[in-house]
Amino acid sequence: MKIALIGASGFIGSGLREEALSRGHQVTALVSNPAKLTPAANLSAKAVDVNDTAALATALAGHDVVISAFSGHAQSDVREAYGRGVRSIIAAAKQAAVPRLLVVGGAGSLEVAPGKQLVDSPEFPAQYKGTAEGARDALNWLRDEPTLDWTMLSPSMMIQPGPRTGQFRLGGNQLLFSAEGKSEISVADYAVAMLDEAERGAHRRQRFTVGY
Repeated sequence: MKIALIGASGFIGSGLREEALSRGHQVTALVSNPAKLTPAANLSAKAVDVNDTAALATALAGHDVVISAFSGHAQSDVREAYGRGVRSIIAAAKQAAVPRLLVVGGAGSLEVAPGKQLVDSPEFPAQYKGTAEGARDALNWLRDEPTLDWTMLSPSMMIQPGPRTGQFRLGGNQLLFSAEGKSEISVADYAVAMLDEAERGAHRRQRFTVGY
């Protein structure tokens, strides 16, 4: 499978890149600075500005799947920067007529009670609110797309470095908790769930989540 991976050198993007390569896929890493990437078999890198929709569409053309791990974390107004980037990515995917678009989502838009999302909880950390609200915006935009074949995968509350176990649960729009009351997933296992979705297409035009 030919996969275009946006943000392939980032925190989650790096995990997705390594998982995709380990499965033998051809990966085109679309990043701001290709020099950050170590050369590897089946990996090519291109410098692309996600806000340049025309250039991005050209880079996406010919791929079987596009996976976006774009975050916008480096910008001062994360929500605005993320939203601008995601709108460009959606437009570019449509222009390039790629078969599928998979998006790294956030945990903030997952429900902790009926009709109550995590990001709206009083205890939600203020420093992560812009990111969470941006990811929620992106989910709403994707749901409004009439024909785009999209999927968003939201992680658990905590996504962090850890082992690739392959042992996790999948859910829908509700935050997952373990028997110990923790909501977490490793980057490596998140990547397993995302690449499983890329290969199997079990959650088309849906958001789903992964956790222990």
